[in-house]
Amino acid sequence: MSIMRKITAAAAGSLFIIGAVAVPSQAARNTTFQDGLVNVNVGDVTILEDVNVAAVVGIAANVCGVNVGPVAAAVLGEATAVDASGRDRTICESAATGEPLTITQN
Repeated sequence: MSIMRKITAAAAGSLFIIGAVAVPSQAARNTTFQDGLVNVNVGDVTILEDVNVAAVVGIAANVCGVNVGPVAAAVLGEATAVDASGRDRTICESAATGEPLTITQN
C-alpha cells in the first residue's frame, strides 16, 4: 500500500505542477493592449508597424508639416490613448497628399 500511495502522490503532484505552469502562460497570451507600440497609416497605406508611441511625434510632425514642439504633447497623448484603448485616432491630414494620418493599435 505504501508504494501505491507514493505513486498516487507523485501523479497528483505532477498534475498540480503542470496546472500551475499552464496558468501564467495562458494569462500572458491575453495581453493585447498597452505594449507601447502602435501602427501609423496615411490614408489606407501603413507607413510604420509596431512603432514606439514616442516615435509617432516626429512622424506626425513630418507628415503633417508642422513643428514638433507645438504638437508633441497632443500627439504623444493620442498615441498612448490608442495603445491603451485600441481605438483608432486621426491626427491630421498629410501636408503632401491630404490623406489622414491615423494611429491604430498594433
